[in-house]
Amino acid sequence: MNKLPQITLAFWVMKICATTLGETAGDLLSMTLNIGYAMSSLLLISVFLVTLVTQLYSRRYHPMLYWLVILSTSTAGTTMSDFMDRTLGLGYATGSALLIGILLLTFALWRLSGNPLDVNRIGNRGGELFYWVAILFSNTLGTALGDYLADDSGLGFAGGALLIGVAIAVVAGARYWTKISGVVLFWIAFVLTRPFGATLGDVLTKSHEKGGLDFGTIGSSAVLGGVLLVLVVMATYYQRREPVRVVEMS
Repeated sequence: MNKLPQITLAFWVMKICATTLGETAGDLLSMTLNIGYAMSSLLLISVFLVTLVTQLYSRRYHPMLYWLVILSTSTAGTTMSDFMDRTLGLGYATGSALLIGILLLTFALWRLSGNPLDVNRIGNRGGELFYWVAILFSNTLGTALGDYLADDSGLGFAGGALLIGVAIAVVAGARYWTKISGVVLFWIAFVLTRPFGATLGDVLTKSHEKGGLDFGTIGSSAVLGGVLLVLVVMATYYQRREPVRVVEMS
């Protein structure tokens, strides 16, 4: 009865691709097109709300719709984080700490609501709403963490991506070789894939002088968008081969 995708290797590949695209597309809107962080955030949050309402009232899993919502949280998270850290002057460390608090509060309220945090057991609209709020703030937090690692820690873009990649590998190993809760590990991995995408996006877009590959926000976004589209089309194809599971959401 779940409207959400199964958590497989393909899911994580698509998640990293979507979050990396969110980083490059968010920078394209706010910096390359010079719309600014505040206005970009308002526009992208509006897109997120439209896609979210459509997802909430859908009665079954639609890969295209699901990943569109993921992408909207990723792009909105990029500009929201940049607005907090740069425009408001909070800085990456303070912004990250604040977003960690907000995310933990979201999980606490989610648990108190009586809905399970296990994404494989989300079966009502209230639980799904908490799921998407947690995703929005985890992607926003991931951007701040990625920027902190790339800019303030001294690791640089490639060093930050490598560190987060190792951390993700450790979490994946813990899933199979320890008794740590799979729910806890899922959300840790979900948060970590965002800074990995953020630092990877910076590697693709930044100039050679800054340690990047200098593909630019437009070129990087186009390539990543094409890759994600192919993956979503493949997921849609396999989804249509499976029996349709209609969900009655309360």
